[in-house]
Amino acid sequence: MEFRTWVTADQLEPIKGVDLSVVPTHRAVHEPPPARWGWVQRPKPGGRGFTIHDHDCGLAADGGAELGIDEALDAMLRPGAEACDRCDAAAVLVPMLQLGQGYA
Repeated sequence: MEFRTWVTADQLEPIKGVDLSVVPTHRAVHEPPPARWGWVQRPKPGGRGFTIHDHDCGLAADGGAELGIDEALDAMLRPGAEACDRCDAAAVLVPMLQLGQGYA
């Protein structure tokens, strides 16, 4: 199982008695997420389902229902829901749901 998260060097500290030298780390290839992370739910063209975007996604620029993380995860469990793959929505929400076995 793999879990990814964004942290800064200031957020990391050793865990007493745990050797973390074998944990693979990678520098982010894009900007880290904003300090306040919000989501936007936008209807799909044709009105069949909806897409969840991060609040900075260009595809969410025209607005939509603003969601917190719990609301976005709940929305992703509804029929017709998808996470945008042009922003961080798919990279963040889908793995979170898979950890909870809530996404097929």
